[in-house]
Amino acid sequence: MDCPKCKSSKNKKNGFRRGKQSFQCKDCGYQYVKDPKPRAYPTEVKQLCLKMYLNGMGFRAIARVTEIDHTTIINWVAEAGELLSDDPQDSEIPEIAEIDELQTFVGNKKNKLWIWTVVNHKKKGILLWNMGDRSHQTFEPIWQVIKCWQSFWYVTDGWRVYPMYIEPEDHLVSKTYMTRVEGENTRLRHYLARLHRKTL
Repeated sequence: MDCPKCKSSKNKKNGFRRGKQSFQCKDCGYQYVKDPKPRAYPTEVKQLCLKMYLNGMGFRAIARVTEIDHTTIINWVAEAGELLSDDPQDSEIPEIAEIDELQTFVGNKKNKLWIWTVVNHKKKGILLWNMGDRSHQTFEPIWQVIKCWQSFWYVTDGWRVYPMYIEPEDHLVSKTYMTRVEGENTRLRHYLARLHRKTL
């Protein structure tokens, strides 16, 4: 039996896989079995896992319910994400742009990560986002885009990075006026298990 990868006829027996004799190619080292059965999951199963993820279940929780490895589910979510457009559905330039930072962590709470989001004060949806630390280096790519909007106001909280870029006459510091961006951040925390808080 030839190697499926390099087509070499040189092989050796290499144990068993799921009751079938396994072979290893002597030329390229590829391991294979005779007449392998397709192991792809049905499309319905993938869609179910994506729906569970979008309804706030974490990867490991989905894995416990479906008995599918969480790494496989992560790959499905990544593939689905690549099909989505990064361009906002609404091309209208906002007269009032709200900017905020959403804190989370990777691995443990010492490895903090911030998701910076920008929204139109008058419409739903996130127009722009970036991930990184809470320094001006993370905000810089966002500002290079939103400064071209020449919005009437840029509404933020009191974080010290914003005055480094936004002129005082264009800058409104007000948590009470940030209802739209705070609402979008709450939606992210609700639908994405990674961003869940115990109090939400």
